[in-house]
Amino acid sequence: MQSFIELGKKIYNLDNMREAHRFAVFIARCCFNSQKMNRIIKFFNSNDILKKISETFPYFYEQPTRAFFYHKSTFDERIHLIEEHMTYLQSVWKPECILDLYNDKSLKLWQMELDDELKSMELVLRMEPGQRKEGLAALMLLLPDGEPIYQIIFWIAKNKTDDWSMFIGAMQGPNMDDAKDFVKRITKICHAYRTKNLILYAAQSVARSLNLKNIYAVTNEGYYANNHVRSDRKLKTSFSDFWMEAGGSHTDDARFDTLPLTEARKSIEEVPTRKRAVYRRRFAMLDELDESVELAVTNCKL
Repeated sequence: MQSFIELGKKIYNLDNMREAHRFAVFIARCCFNSQKMNRIIKFFNSNDILKKISETFPYFYEQPTRAFFYHKSTFDERIHLIEEHMTYLQSVWKPECILDLYNDKSLKLWQMELDDELKSMELVLRMEPGQRKEGLAALMLLLPDGEPIYQIIFWIAKNKTDDWSMFIGAMQGPNMDDAKDFVKRITKICHAYRTKNLILYAAQSVARSLNLKNIYAVTNEGYYANNHVRSDRKLKTSFSDFWMEAGGSHTDDARFDTLPLTEARKSIEEVPTRKRAVYRRRFAMLDELDESVELAVTNCKL
């Protein structure tokens, strides 16, 4: 029990009443599932890299104890996907890149100039404590001041046929008063390409660069919580509708849809003549993103 208490102190701020309550619940759940918790503790102590990662990001130990990642995930499933995610990263990436990812640093994947006021936006791969409910890493489009534009939170694990795959736990837009107008502004700068399509395109690009074979995304039925549902039970946002718009298809598990690894792209001949210039600029932007992501990910590979 002493080891669980020490872990809890690293995760929760005991000066905060809400955090202190979560600390107490965490200890109780650890004690009730001591064998399973000892398994994940043993995993993160199995080599120096994992040990260092768990010291800078102790939230790995909290994630199995809470109903995170997807609806009705079990304690065993949460431990298993954490182990698979970290195992895969270690098999393909240099230790220093993995350490940076879980040490409050960002891997810059791409940058685009916006306008005189907004300056630019960056696509980065990082992991913040606040993202731990939906996954184990996050792709983020950020403004220079760190304000997030859009983000996709995901983990890497094997699917039912043992293919390494990306699992998207959440997609989130900007949290600001004028979010709708702000998104329209960014969309216009990005050659009429919606920001949520852009962050999904980036996720597809990263998945290909990591040699993953599939992409799955949680549906409305699969989201771990109900904060995407309004008090009148109407959806604030429909994950499922967007996945279908993006070329997705349903799986035999209603909690997950599958998405294509590559976005379908019209040939320039299919585009109305008046729109061709915009499409050419958009395609050039996306090609540049792909090249930049591939270079950044390759630089991290073993």
